[in-house]
Order: sequence, then structure tokens, then C-alpha cells
Amino acid sequence: MPGVDTIDGLTRAVADFDTSGFELPMEEAALARARRSLMETGLLLLGEMPGVRENPLVILRLMDALGLGSLALDWHGGLTMELYTYLRHGTPLESAHWWVGDGRVTAGHLAVLRRLSPITLTLFDGADRPDRDSAMARRVLDTVAAPTLVVAGSAHTGVTPDALGKPMGACLARERPGLESIRIDYGRGSFYAMERRGMDARAAARGLRVVGEELVVGLPEFSEATVPQLPFEALQGKLAQF
Repeated sequence: MPGVDTIDGLTRAVADFDTSGFELPMEEAALARARRSLMETGLLLLGEMPGVRENPLVILRLMDALGLGSLALDWHGGLTMELYTYLRHGTPLESAHWWVGDGRVTAGHLAVLRRLSPITLTLFDGADRPDRDSAMARRVLDTVAAPTLVVAGSAHTGVTPDALGKPMGACLARERPGLESIRIDYGRGSFYAMERRGMDARAAARGLRVVGEELVVGLPEFSEATVPQLPFEALQGKLAQF
């Protein structure tokens, strides 16, 4: 589905999102590594590609399988209280950062959070800055207490430095040795990040498994999320008020 640009449209999309019936096989060896990461470091990372309908369903299945009640998302930290109010009372999500359209916030994520509620939530992103990854890692370390699934774009969840520098995951792993990161491995499908996009790649078999040295969730086929996105002019006006 394309982006939605009204509160009513987003409300309908959240209500229509089915959080049941999504099967995700999980290898016991992979689950054991995930549990060990949570036990030893208090954290488990999940790297996603924004704008994919199945992303929040993967989150839901992992939360259920691992018995977690705490979730951290790379959403703007200033949205935390508005999100809690939405989950408790169903009040509209009006702040500009809900409506950017980059695919991090989707109707499916909101539906899954409603199903998981009450849940402890940490939103750890902020304004773009040169030290964004280290700042996100610091917010996670300063805020999270209970064992937590930490979800961010896959560019941020590697636990070792890469060609672009030190991602959030590497910053966290320096402070929490033994931290594990799960990478969602996408095959063929479409996604929505500012606009409809597509890809066609080989992916691991469906489910959570160990591939080489990595923890991977294979999604050989995936589909486009419903993403809140305002037209550029309207978004700029809202951001000026944030």
C-alpha cells in the first residue's frame, strides 16, 4: 500500500493490520544465542530495512519467543509520551515526526505495539548529527534497564566497525561484550521509504537461524508497509512547530 496522509487513514490502516497468522520458524541454536545475549548484556539488536510490512511481525514473534516486555526503536525520542498516550487512550498521532514517510514508522508497528501493550518503550533517535550512532547508543545505555530488543536500520546494528565508521551496535558492543545482532535478510518484494521501491535478491530460508557466524531472519518474500507521510510542504510546516 502507498503512504497515508491523514489521521483517519492511518487509524484505519492500524485497525486493519493483522497481527496473527505470521509464522516465523526459529532454530534452537539461534534462539540460544539470542537468549544468551539478553542474559549477558541485557540487549539484543535487530537490523531492519524500513518500509517492509513484515518488520513489526518479526518484532512481535521475537518478543513472544524470548519473553520480552521491553522494546527500543530508532524513532525520535521526543515522541515517547505521545506514543504512550496513543497506546493507552487512542489519541491521534499529530507530531510531525510520525509523518516523515521514511518507513521507520508503519501502521504495522503501531498495531503490534497496541497488541504488546502494556510494554516498556524506549525511542532513541534524535536530530541528525555527526555522532548520531554514538548518541543513539548512549541513549539506549542510559535508558534501558530490563532485557530489551533494540530495533534500528541495519546500517546501525552491526556490532563491529564498518567502512562508514562505528555503528550504534559497535558502540553498544564496546560497553556490553557478548552483544548479538540479528539481521533481517530480504529477498524479493516491495517496500515504502519516501516512495514505493522494490528489490529482488537471494535471501536465507524463512525464519531465525544461524548463517555462517551471523544471526539472520530470512524473509525470501516481503511486502510494502503502510507508512504515514505528509506532503512536503505540510510536513515542513509541522516540523517548524515541533
